[in-house]
Amino acid sequence: MRHEIEVRRIPFVFDAIDPVWHPQQPEWSHMVNGASLAMPYLEPFLIRNVREALPQISDETLRANGRAFVEQEAQHYSNHRRYNEMLKAAGYPELAGVERFMQRDFERMGKRSLAWRLAYTAGFESMTVGITEWLIRDRQALFEGADPRVASLILWHMVEETEHKTVAFDIYQAVSGNWPLRVLGLVQASVHVALLSRRGYRTMLVRDGRWASLRSRLRLWGRVGRFVIAVGPAIVRALAPGYDPRNDDDPDWVDTWRTAYADLDPDRLPILGGAALRPQQGSEPPSSFFGTAAPAG
Repeated sequence: MRHEIEVRRIPFVFDAIDPVWHPQQPEWSHMVNGASLAMPYLEPFLIRNVREALPQISDETLRANGRAFVEQEAQHYSNHRRYNEMLKAAGYPELAGVERFMQRDFERMGKRSLAWRLAYTAGFESMTVGITEWLIRDRQALFEGADPRVASLILWHMVEETEHKTVAFDIYQAVSGNWPLRVLGLVQASVHVALLSRRGYRTMLVRDGRWASLRSRLRLWGRVGRFVIAVGPAIVRALAPGYDPRNDDDPDWVDTWRTAYADLDPDRLPILGGAALRPQQGSEPPSSFFGTAAPAG
């Protein structure tokens, strides 16, 4: 199902969050933290690429979607930046060095051709289709028992990735449309972001003393393996010459989240209740879908 691209300015509050936000899954906690660390460098890069391409787009609907894409991504990285500041202050100052590496990396990539950068952008957005499918489908196993503020941040991000999943692809097709370059962008974006995230979570696991633990490393490898198995099919689909993200069905839970958010008191943050992470029983969102978080201030 296609969705309108809605820009939600949600000021998540990250006070007093334990960086190991899922006590039973510390390795998974840091995998997510490592991905979050990349967002304030990756997403501005994607934004610049789309903005640079917009003057070449004649279709006004696509131009409007491109502008909405930019606004959604800006909201994403702004919240992730504040979350990442909390991580550093909570005992991981080494992450500042990881951030400097990421900044230099994306500055270097920003000097490449627009066609390549748009292929990277479309490739990353294609990969997120698989990430969204996985995180939403397995949300109970991945997030139940975790800090609901972190689960809410991640799953809100995934809902909006679903809303704009066709935009980068459409812009790439309008500006270039070269299939081999799109495949190259998909592969390079997938590997690049995975390695950047690894740099972040490795740093945190080293600080925790878990990186040298065989038991911890086995749990980490198991989670990485499940990620590859879950996300791999979406990447394979996106390699095909006739790929179109419109053909990827959205999880039903996306509509449930959107419906519940539309009915939410505007003075309340969308903090997921426990029922929201369990398999749906019927089409209506449960009354406890979102908790009663205090106003953001």
